[in-house]
Amino acid sequence: MDVIIQSLGFKAGAELESFVTEKVNKLEKRAPGVVRANVVLFLGPETQTDNKHCDIRLEMPGNDPFVKKNAATWENAIMEAVDTLDNVLRRAKEKMQEKRP
Repeated sequence: MDVIIQSLGFKAGAELESFVTEKVNKLEKRAPGVVRANVVLFLGPETQTDNKHCDIRLEMPGNDPFVKKNAATWENAIMEAVDTLDNVLRRAKEKMQEKRP
């Protein structure tokens, strides 16, 4: 799976990029058909306490799941987004299994 990371308004360091890649690659176990993950990291208004935003779109056959999360730190925003995508993929898999005769 390809992981494309965009950081808007700042330069993401190698440590943050490796953290994103490590966490997003875990989603491949849940849905092996994922072709690419597009991750966008950007800063919100300084007045907000949760101004670190993380958007993740998984490109896969069928509908592409998309999640937006924000938190006080990059790590928390990324983890929340990955956890939410994991739940979305799990529910979709369960739904497909229920439809099977």
